Amino acid sequence: MQYVSTRGQAPAQSFSQILLGGLAPDGGLYLPVEYPKVSGADLDAWRKLSYADLAVEVLKKFATDIPEADLKALAHKTYTADVYRNVREGEDASQITPLRVLEEKNGSKLVLQALSNGPTLAFKDMAMQLLGNLFEYALAKQHAELNIFGATSGDTGSAAEYAMRGKKGIRVFMLSPHKKMSAFQTAQMFSLQDPNIFNIAVEGVFDDCQDMVKAVSNDLEFKTRQKIGTVNSINWARVVAQVVYYFRGYLAATTSNDQKVSFTVPSGNFGNICAGHIARMMGLPIDKLVAATNENDVLDEFFRTGVYRVRKSSETYHTTSPSMDISKASNFERFVFDLLGRDAERVRALFKKVDTHGGFDLSGKPGSDGDEFKKVAQYGFVSGKSVHQDRVATIRDVHAKYGVTIDTHTADGVKVAREHLTPGVPMIVLETALPAKFNETIREALGRDAERPAGFENIESLPQRFDVMPADVAKVKAFIAKHTGL
Repeated sequence: MQYVSTRGQAPAQSFSQILLGGLAPDGGLYLPVEYPKVSGADLDAWRKLSYADLAVEVLKKFATDIPEADLKALAHKTYTADVYRNVREGEDASQITPLRVLEEKNGSKLVLQALSNGPTLAFKDMAMQLLGNLFEYALAKQHAELNIFGATSGDTGSAAEYAMRGKKGIRVFMLSPHKKMSAFQTAQMFSLQDPNIFNIAVEGVFDDCQDMVKAVSNDLEFKTRQKIGTVNSINWARVVAQVVYYFRGYLAATTSNDQKVSFTVPSGNFGNICAGHIARMMGLPIDKLVAATNENDVLDEFFRTGVYRVRKSSETYHTTSPSMDISKASNFERFVFDLLGRDAERVRALFKKVDTHGGFDLSGKPGSDGDEFKKVAQYGFVSGKSVHQDRVATIRDVHAKYGVTIDTHTADGVKVAREHLTPGVPMIVLETALPAKFNETIREALGRDAERPAGFENIESLPQRFDVMPADVAKVKAFIAKHTGL
């Protein structure tokens, strides 16, 4: 399996060659030359598998240059009930991503897929734990080191740091927007004292952090000298790991391959729902992929109008679902590449226009950049948005009716999912995090604190270690160079 850049000006690479990196040398994102296909016979066989064995079956279609025995060892090291132990009452940890039916009425079914049972109580653990083991495996083979440079709006950072802490040959430099995460998210990252973990609080918003990661990735000389890799969702291996739980959700919610399901995905950076797009392209019977945004609704605007309009930092809202406070969706380029028939030249031109004019228009209206918006429905995408009061009302409603407490991002998902229910097609909402990570809003909604898994009772009171810096690429580069000694 070979991988090409969405911008068409980088040589094809193998899975192992792109594993440790992020952006392609031409600034694009990697995708396989063609998506591997999954047959009905595959799905029938996969229904009987454990999560770890299902992960092997999906991964080996993409990582064709890694021996299957090694993939199996890595998957079984990663996907264990001990690693994903933070289950709710009544859930089976051995299922890794158990389903819970919230409601059935008028022939439609609303289902919650638990993805937040890992070490940092967020769905990012599902891929990041595997990525940590894959990185360590690859570096050991090469006798090499890696300096991971990433950005987080809340959950990616802690998931990466918990996956990489103590890993031989790996350092993590993680940017986050200063004072714009929840108290729990901040403490989860900044309280880590491991010497290979460096937290940098940036005076700005997430998009400023993300822009700096891209700037460093595009400086090929610095990237090579400092041995820079990334764990953001621009990393292809992380997206592939997320594909697995779409297959798991489908197989757990259905009894035959004639049935379809839909997925609603709280989405800011388009990484999580991009994995659903890939699963659908592989042949998974997905009806709708519903992108649920908060007030930062750049994706909802595109899927309603065909206009992709990036917001400035000053136009990005700080909300109570902060992991989605993103106005420039990095992974969106992967979908646009497919939407445009894999025309890399057009993709390159459109995303150059994002940099120069703040967006592009595929609505087909006079003066637009194209008319591909009419093809979006062929890929199953629809969308919706919610605001703070919607989140509060949804948290209250789900708790009152079903005795389940959901976090603010999952509440965005449930609210939008209810707008797109179809009789006879289960709607699976991908859980984003456990509610303890956003206790301020849980207290507002329910008048009490969210339950906390063991070990997280007093995390906010732990000593914190971090550096505050301006959104200045040169200063961040100097910081990295200082602490790597390269």
